[in-house]
Amino acid sequence: MDILFFFFGALGNATALFLFLSPIITFKRIIKSKSTEQFSGIPYVMTMLNCLLSAWYGLPFVSPHNILVTSINGTGALIEIVYVLIFIFYVSKKEKAKMGALFAIAIGAFVSVALVSVFALHGKNRKVFCGLVALVFSIIMYGSPLSIMRTVIKTKSIEFMPFFLSLFVFLCGTCWFIYGLLGHDPFLAVPNGFGCGLGALQLILYMIYRGRQPRPEKKPTSDGSNVEMDQQKPQLEKPQATAKVGRDDQV
Repeated sequence: MDILFFFFGALGNATALFLFLSPIITFKRIIKSKSTEQFSGIPYVMTMLNCLLSAWYGLPFVSPHNILVTSINGTGALIEIVYVLIFIFYVSKKEKAKMGALFAIAIGAFVSVALVSVFALHGKNRKVFCGLVALVFSIIMYGSPLSIMRTVIKTKSIEFMPFFLSLFVFLCGTCWFIYGLLGHDPFLAVPNGFGCGLGALQLILYMIYRGRQPRPEKKPTSDGSNVEMDQQKPQLEKPQATAKVGRDDQV
């Protein structure tokens, strides 16, 4: 049992590291275009907060025998902080204040939890408090891509839902779910079980909409109705073809 426990913990570390590094492609695109486009920064802030809380939960004086949880989440927190700062730098002026405030709130929430757990709680109460907070924010983190999934269904395009991010959400959630079950730790098993299921849904969406063209944009006409832009092109080309034939007939 101890071997399996360590094995899935180590495997969870590996898959989580790939999960944290998978957005590099996205951020290369953001830096190159100097724009965040339609990418959402919320998942990165939520992931950062979850990493901070999970790393704190795994510390020996909070939750014994969970040092593997602390090692990978501490690393993940540093990586996510870099992502969030890059996102804030390139996001539009309208969203910059919003993202900055969200980042500050997340850091403030972590500091508050840490201070309360150290000075107000002890023993099992400390573990339960930190575990519950980490559980809630883990579920929020896993649920943050739901807006992107809605966009995928609406536009029938997977452009803004990177495949590797979805894949490693599934793998990471699965590994830590099993790790939590083996360690009889509901604070790890419950949120990661949710993440495993949500990752599977993202992969299913990816398979459904892979290779499909996004829905054409609709452009309002003078009478107030919406006409798809790609349907207007044949109407514009047809008179041109007729006019050409007319000139040939005159010659």
